[in-house]
Amino acid sequence: MLSFFREYKFFAIFMFFLSAIIVTIMYNVLSPDKVLPVYQPTMVNFEMVDSTLQYQSKYHKIADFSLVNQNGDTITQKDYENKIYVADFFFTTCQTICPIMTDHMAQIQKATLADEEIMLLSYSVTPEIDDVDQLKRYAIEKGVIDKKWNLVTGDKKQIYELARKSYLAVKTDGNGDEYDMIHTENFMLIDKKRQIRGYYDGTEPDDIEKLLDDIKILKNEG
Repeated sequence: MLSFFREYKFFAIFMFFLSAIIVTIMYNVLSPDKVLPVYQPTMVNFEMVDSTLQYQSKYHKIADFSLVNQNGDTITQKDYENKIYVADFFFTTCQTICPIMTDHMAQIQKATLADEEIMLLSYSVTPEIDDVDQLKRYAIEKGVIDKKWNLVTGDKKQIYELARKSYLAVKTDGNGDEYDMIHTENFMLIDKKRQIRGYYDGTEPDDIEKLLDDIKILKNEG
């Protein structure tokens, strides 16, 4: 019996490794690639969604916009055409969560710097304070690379409607002004079709790692 096993041990080892390879290949073939959800207003915390959209369950996309960046250039959806991008809402004088969020945006900028398919977009929720000069100072201080990351300001009503009706990202229970916004820590991942594909806590390092992983998944969609 021992001589039998000695005679066929190399064959047995070969068959073991062959079986392992076949199982691995079958698993990869049969396991579907991970796909990110396409977020609709009905899937998001109702506090972040304008009342006119809270029952919308399909076809949601980011609206057109026209705002001004840290260099005084007009930025529109055309600048993000065929791009995957990460968006957030902030203001330059914020001393609580904004510095952490901006540092994490800078981390994403560094991680994706060589990938021209990926961009960043930060909207000011206090455009009356964050004019072009203020955004430029902030951009220099935070290491913003102009070709990669736009900090934008402009008409508050437009920014408010983008936040509430497009990105589904801010609350309104602030000081009572008509277009008052309380921004949150949310980062939004937007695909090439202007669809929201992910929400992330911009203050949490683990969420930033997940966002970077999800960007890779989104790129694999083609």
